Amino acid sequence: MTALFVTATGTDVGKTFVTAGLASRLIAQGRAVAAIKPVVSGFDPAAAAASDPGVLLAALGRPVTETEVADISPWRFGAPLSPDAAAQREGRVVDFAALVEFSRKAMAARRDVLLIEGVGGIMVPLDDRHTVLDWMTALHLPLLLVAGSYLGTLSHALSAIDVLQRRELTIAAIVVSESIASPAPLDETVATIARFVAPIPVLGLPRLPPGTTHAAFGKLAEVV
Repeated sequence: MTALFVTATGTDVGKTFVTAGLASRLIAQGRAVAAIKPVVSGFDPAAAAASDPGVLLAALGRPVTETEVADISPWRFGAPLSPDAAAQREGRVVDFAALVEFSRKAMAARRDVLLIEGVGGIMVPLDDRHTVLDWMTALHLPLLLVAGSYLGTLSHALSAIDVLQRRELTIAAIVVSESIASPAPLDETVATIARFVAPIPVLGLPRLPPGTTHAAFGKLAEVV
């Protein structure tokens, strides 16, 4: 039985696409897979199917209903901001202790594979004192780190890796998800990051339509 935390160097670099693609590949291999994304900002109930929890539910073969969405994403906020700011707009807070407990209960209930998708990048604030890094540290699960291929990603990725390793967190693999219109070639970005982090696997993932499979998902499945 395996649990893996999917995080990123920043927001909107492809965490959900990677999580959903990995879940689909593992299910195709006969694995029993569960996935949760406990915290979501920018959530529109009228467009739930296109939301991050909606994409994950579709990958798991579960219906996208209000109940199902609430089951995997209990902290949902409308504003497309960091969770602490989005919650404040609604007069709410992310209860960090409850978030950790929710995650641990999902870990305890897993039959085979559990994928926990974070929110934003590794240092995104969850409340006035805690970040995603604190959440990952509390769970101490192996990590799948997703980065973009935009100009500047080398510094962002290597900085994130340094921070994660200083917290003694294990990075199982790194995925470089191709950024649109980047002047930096995907394969060169992958090769550069790989030079600095060996022996951690670094995989390149071209920009693909939602639901598309790729050989990189098969390689990721090998680390689960």
